[in-house]
Amino acid sequence: MDAESVSLLREVLASTGWLERTRELGLALRATRSAGGLLVVGTPEDEPWHVTAHLADEARLSGLAQLSPTLVRWEPPPGAPPHLRIGLERLRSTGRGETLFVVAEERAPVPLLERVDDARRTGATILAIDGGDPELESLAHDAIAVPREGAVLSFDGAQHLVSSAAGQVRRPGMRERLARLAERITGPRIPD
Repeated sequence: MDAESVSLLREVLASTGWLERTRELGLALRATRSAGGLLVVGTPEDEPWHVTAHLADEARLSGLAQLSPTLVRWEPPPGAPPHLRIGLERLRSTGRGETLFVVAEERAPVPLLERVDDARRTGATILAIDGGDPELESLAHDAIAVPREGAVLSFDGAQHLVSSAAGQVRRPGMRERLARLAERITGPRIPD
């Protein structure tokens, strides 16, 4: 989905509440303190390649290194490049300052829930986009449930909005720009 499609999707969803929720989750992804500390994991049947690629693009385009994702795989092939060889054992060393982002349209299997629980206990921030999984949502600090039927937003669309929101660089408003201009002209304000 390109930037124009995401923009159109935002217009369509403007009055639904989905934009606010996806924006909140996208901004929460920025809590990660270091490049590679954003761990993205899915289910054994559905690894989140798509959202991982979008987050990598957003990290590069926005200059926010903490958005550089690490794809965590269930069974990485031994001959895969190093960045595609990261398995579930990586979750054992997850700790403070790192974020575990679970992307699971289907219910999370018990082994994943156990590892998510362990990561939470060691101080990692747990975020999720899911298809309505109460067990996963109970472990997450923040989660968005995207129902399969009757939802205005698709699971794929939610991933696009979250990754796009994560990389959005906030532009200063007119008041902030004028204040900076005034400070440049008059010099910094000295407190009384």
